[in-house]
Amino acid sequence: MPPGSQPAETPHPRLDRALAELTDAKASWARLPLARKIDYARALRDGVQRVAAGQVEAALEAKGIEPGSPRAGEEWIGGPYVTSRVLRLLIDSLDRLRRHGGLQIPPSRLRTRGNGQLAVEVFPVDVYDRALYAGFRGEVWMQPEVNRANLNDHVASFYRRSQPAGGVALVLGAGNVASIGPLDVIHKLFVEGQVAILKLNPVNDYLGPFIEDAFGELIHDGYVRVAYGGAEVGSYLVSHPAVDEIHVTGGAATHDAIVFGSGPEGAHRRAAAEPVLTKRITSELGNVSPVILVPGRWSNGELRFHAESLATQMVQNGGFNCNAVRVILTHRDWPQRDAFLGHLRRVLAALPPRRAYYPGAAERRERFLAAYPGAEEIGPTEDDLGLPPVLAAGLDPDSCDPLAFREEAFCAFSAEAPLAAADAEDFLRRAVDFANERLYGTLNASVVCRPATRRRLGASFDRAVADLRYGTIGINQWPALGYGIGSTPWGAFPGHSLEDIQSGIGTVHNTFLFDRPEKTVIDAPFTVRPRPPWFVTHRGGARLAERLTRFEAAPGPAGLARVLLAAVGG
Repeated sequence: MPPGSQPAETPHPRLDRALAELTDAKASWARLPLARKIDYARALRDGVQRVAAGQVEAALEAKGIEPGSPRAGEEWIGGPYVTSRVLRLLIDSLDRLRRHGGLQIPPSRLRTRGNGQLAVEVFPVDVYDRALYAGFRGEVWMQPEVNRANLNDHVASFYRRSQPAGGVALVLGAGNVASIGPLDVIHKLFVEGQVAILKLNPVNDYLGPFIEDAFGELIHDGYVRVAYGGAEVGSYLVSHPAVDEIHVTGGAATHDAIVFGSGPEGAHRRAAAEPVLTKRITSELGNVSPVILVPGRWSNGELRFHAESLATQMVQNGGFNCNAVRVILTHRDWPQRDAFLGHLRRVLAALPPRRAYYPGAAERRERFLAAYPGAEEIGPTEDDLGLPPVLAAGLDPDSCDPLAFREEAFCAFSAEAPLAAADAEDFLRRAVDFANERLYGTLNASVVCRPATRRRLGASFDRAVADLRYGTIGINQWPALGYGIGSTPWGAFPGHSLEDIQSGIGTVHNTFLFDRPEKTVIDAPFTVRPRPPWFVTHRGGARLAERLTRFEAAPGPAGLARVLLAAVGG
């Protein structure tokens, strides 16, 4: 710089300072002893608990949810509960890594599938999980190159590096669920060894003060920063030379604009595989999530239970979830198809209306309604902000390119597509092919099958689960459990490219620190009593979710008893 000249002004000096401070701290964080990182994680866990009630109260006000109502439980579960659980499990993994040099996964948790693929049981984690989630089981199926002999070589790879340089990660937070941004930052910090700046989405930037309080020690010591603003701020951060890597949760259009640019020029660069962004970018970008209902002879109670489960998947958080059910696949000739859809309509009709808090919801909904004139709006509206859930039943699965199959509605809109098939086995095969080939995205899918039918299908059922190309598969339950239980990686099925991103690249959460997971399979009982806490029909959802959150901070017999007592009230 010539003598007497002044440094060039920048449009965002505060962001520049924040990134300079993170740059100064990135090597220090990367090389920080594990014991000290565990101290930070414990302080963060305590911070999450400290701000929990205030954060939930703010979210309820923003989303128009009455405090104390059953729906209030959603903000506990989707916010401080899952964050507290991930931190508890992560602290345990890091502590085992510190003491033993590895996670010491017991051989009893390892299973080699018939094709040689390694599966690792990661849920239930402990005796408390067994009590709270009796009969549930979760496995992570590893990528082909991982086996029993080399598993330890594919766990916690960051912590095997000598004198890592570290990095500055930009986390572009999502606007729908309170825990997404903080958990993405936690992953960058404790799994990938990077410092992070979290750019909040304007939809939920009211969470900022609570996040800054909870992350207080990490912010004070220079390892985390929080940024606010719209697309212009996000664009500035993405292109900033101090940012080494980016993680985005949102939509494919946002991802493509970051990587290739916007407008016709961006589309041309995407087609030519010529990205303008050369930094590493990971992502979680949603999905047209299918639920496959395998035909069988279901009791009336079983029909009702799964109607409540699918209604939950449709309307929880107003339908603004990347893992909401978008397409229900049924057997066209299932004798109980009409009965099931009748139960689903009755459950939806009995639910109170919700505020459509997410921008653009009404316009997206109208576009889907216009595409399907026979779709049903089910339930009352409270005011102009209330948008009842929509069910478009009986869609033609052979239609060339229906909107509901190729685009995520991101509102409470779901379609039902009946498939012609000779029997249950033929239906399951056709449904898996349909999900893999016709539906957009690979984030999560679900298969619902009565135990007697599953036994009769035998290897065909197992093969169907193996053939589904999705990052998380739920058997008999909402695959969103893969997001919430913490011990399972969350992200798309591996194999997407920047040019065809679909549900994204990479995983988060992942408290077992696996480097090469392929997919998660969560197997649940066909029905569960009492109702699971995430069901929108759980009458005591708010009280139960708060008790679960407090329990995750310090599990013990007394806390378990309080949780179970609240669960019975559902």
